[in-house]
Amino acid sequence: MPQVVFTEPEIASVGLTAAAAVAAGLRTRVVYHDLGAVAGSALHADGYRGHARMVVDEDRKVIVGFTLAGPDVAELLHAATIAVACEVPLDRLWHAVPAFPTVSEVWLRLLEAYGR
Repeated sequence: MPQVVFTEPEIASVGLTAAAAVAAGLRTRVVYHDLGAVAGSALHADGYRGHARMVVDEDRKVIVGFTLAGPDVAELLHAATIAVACEVPLDRLWHAVPAFPTVSEVWLRLLEAYGR
């Protein structure tokens, strides 16, 4: 179930944490990206700071957890919920290119960090 915590910064997550995924016996890889480094963040706010983390089940190549921290990150949670709940393969996510420049560009950056 997706969760959003409104603090300074806002935190939003869906699925498993890295620790919970390992405890469930999954072979995982965690990928991080600086939300402030995506082009759309500068359009959203000056000095935007935030982070995104996806937890990938390495055997099935699907995202099992996604966490975001930063201003207005709850806006990104719906896409993460679909990816996790529908077990969308990473290979398919490469075809769901986010709009540019937006903060949702983080999806592309996380996939690039993960590699093909």
